[in-house]
Amino acid sequence: MIKIGIIGYGNLGRGVERAIKQHADMELVGIYTRRAPETVTTDGAPVFTMESLTEQKDKIDVCILCGGSATDLPIQTPEYTHLFNTVDSFDTHAKIPEHFAKVDQIAKENQTVSIISTGWDPGLFSLNRLYAQSILPNGETNTFWGKGVSQGHSDALRRIDGVADATQYTIPNAEIIEKLKAGESLTLTTRDKHFRECFVVLEEGADADTVKEEIMNMPNYFADYDTEVHFISQEELNRDHKAMPHGGTVLHTGTTHENTKQVIEYNLYLESNPEFTASVLVAYARACARLAEEKTFGAYTVLDIAPKYLSACSDAELRKELL
Repeated sequence: MIKIGIIGYGNLGRGVERAIKQHADMELVGIYTRRAPETVTTDGAPVFTMESLTEQKDKIDVCILCGGSATDLPIQTPEYTHLFNTVDSFDTHAKIPEHFAKVDQIAKENQTVSIISTGWDPGLFSLNRLYAQSILPNGETNTFWGKGVSQGHSDALRRIDGVADATQYTIPNAEIIEKLKAGESLTLTTRDKHFRECFVVLEEGADADTVKEEIMNMPNYFADYDTEVHFISQEELNRDHKAMPHGGTVLHTGTTHENTKQVIEYNLYLESNPEFTASVLVAYARACARLAEEKTFGAYTVLDIAPKYLSACSDAELRKELL
């Protein structure tokens, strides 16, 4: 049995708890939270303080880190990789190389394994971009996200001073997608491909103009996009904007011999972004445990790991059933 510890218990942590129940070779040791354990209601898993985590080092094979990329994971992944094998969903694309380098050094020094930036993008979409570009080198890849709720961007909104709660939708440009699939060659900016829509509940006394300005100028999140901000009540947010749908498309258009057009397209349609992301994290926790067993210590991304490491099936079963 692969013994799992969950670090953090928001939407993603809840999704991980539920996903583990679908894997017969995994056991959930517990959930570790900054909140008072007695205030946390789970689907049956025991809850512990974050401080007690180090006392259970010998009971956990892999820690799945379920914090946000804006402020939690840059600190938590390096910190816990000192003692544990870890998996995270760090999704600030521009900072992944920096995050990887820091975690890789710590993992190698402490003989642990860390798989960073798992999920669907970065994650499954990253793999599909790699496959497409390798197969059709004479081509162009475009990634479109949504329409859906971005957990990372919503979390970044909620970290802004004066924001009580918020939800952010990423909306792809459907017209651009159809033009690309039809074979048109387009020069696209980040702003051309997506629109961002924010629904924000202000804390009492917060200045709307100040909050909006910070949102519109936030690097890596909103500064490079057309962004619309709506200030609404908590009641309205709870009623209309608490579901977690998402999805997206990796679209690679290329040519082979004598300009023959070829299109590779990969789509996800998700009713629950956190539950699906959690499912990816859990599969990579299995890979993390196997790499640790092999003593191949260090940091990894989805680009480094053979697909068979994700499966509970044997190599022979995979060759028979899937190949």
